[in-house]
Amino acid sequence: MSSVMLWLYARLMWAAQPFLRRKLARRGRLEPGYAEAVDERFGAYTQPAEHTSELVWVHAVSLGETRTAAVLLGALRAQHPGLRVLLTHGTATGRAEGASLLRAGDVQIWQPWDSPHAVARFFDHFKPRLGLLMETEVWPCTVAGAKARGVPLVLVNARLSDKSLRQALRMSALSYPAFGALSAVYAQTADDARRFRQLGVTAAGVFGNLKFDAAPDAGQQAQGRAWRQSVGQPVVMFASSREGEEIEFLKQIMAVAQVIPAPAAMNLIASDVANKVPLTVRVLIVPRHPQRFNEVEALVRQQGLTVSRRSSWPDAPGGPAGSSEALQADVWLGDSLGEMALYYALSDVALLGGSFAPLGGQNLIEAAACGCPVIMGPHTFNFLEAAELAGAEGAARRVADMPEGVQAALALVNDLPARAEAVAAGLAFAARNRGATARTLAALKPYLDDFRAGG
Repeated sequence: MSSVMLWLYARLMWAAQPFLRRKLARRGRLEPGYAEAVDERFGAYTQPAEHTSELVWVHAVSLGETRTAAVLLGALRAQHPGLRVLLTHGTATGRAEGASLLRAGDVQIWQPWDSPHAVARFFDHFKPRLGLLMETEVWPCTVAGAKARGVPLVLVNARLSDKSLRQALRMSALSYPAFGALSAVYAQTADDARRFRQLGVTAAGVFGNLKFDAAPDAGQQAQGRAWRQSVGQPVVMFASSREGEEIEFLKQIMAVAQVIPAPAAMNLIASDVANKVPLTVRVLIVPRHPQRFNEVEALVRQQGLTVSRRSSWPDAPGGPAGSSEALQADVWLGDSLGEMALYYALSDVALLGGSFAPLGGQNLIEAAACGCPVIMGPHTFNFLEAAELAGAEGAARRVADMPEGVQAALALVNDLPARAEAVAAGLAFAARNRGATARTLAALKPYLDDFRAGG
């Protein structure tokens, strides 16, 4: 039955290729990175095929996985200085971020479309010795192609939400063989390991989350803290916001601010819950996806509010305080990539995007490591254990909905002792959960011992 399902799946993926090309063309008009090297996705490569037998394939589908892969790659290169990497991605933001990880002899391409032809050309052209799949990426034809060629595949920093498990169980004739053919699974949490067992896979270890081992950029943090001090007002951030969430956030902020005449409502008045001391705050929105920067700006303006974009601010030392446009604007828009450490350091509290709509939330570990308290909504299933631990340890607070989230954020910036406690709790939470990288390296040692660095 499973072989029949794989054949049917493979035929469907082959038939879907023209639709994928059209989708990439549309996406490329909004985000040019998607229009780059499209034929790579279908197994057509311009990179030379010779001398590729010592490549380690690392697949990091998107931006978050690529940043996690950076932690692992740094440690791998320290142990194996001549290691050569084949780095693949599925999104333009992941590919852009991954370019900074490349070293001499490395190769970066798009993830092959999961059809037998594209997968075969991928493996036969690059001949990787080992595949490290970051977090969630298990594709039936890709796994089958690796197995047929004797290429070990390891699912690293592996996570499996209840939603993903239900989807996999519905397609068990595909998912059981695919997960079962992996050489090893290194789970983030015991709950992830339990869910993998329901797919017939015993995790080789529960190692924690590699994201805890990522050190936030110290220069960005220093710059963000200096900017916050120069602004002289608390900053409330909506971090990694998603479609549909921004409008609710803006409505709630404006509802609180409606006592202020005129639409310049973002310099809003919040009242201290205990002492009723008026306080002025600044508001910053950082969308999760860069292709939505213009859309979010338009959304803000539709509410009668003015916007200042990060890209228009002077760099150090002035930042937003050095821009009269920024200081006069109702909303700040974080329209840059790779600067989350700066934004968290600039902010006194952050609402967690993706958690106020049923989207599973975003990574809150970087916020904690930067000392920025987090207010999270009810939907954090993609990062469940980290969210639960952060809540239990005081690094984050869970609320039922956006109105409660906005009120909680305003109360926290107006309660300096409570905020100081949350900052300390976040830093302690981030420090206490480090160590996944060392555990992962130890487990990968048998796969890498026979590599001859540099081929």
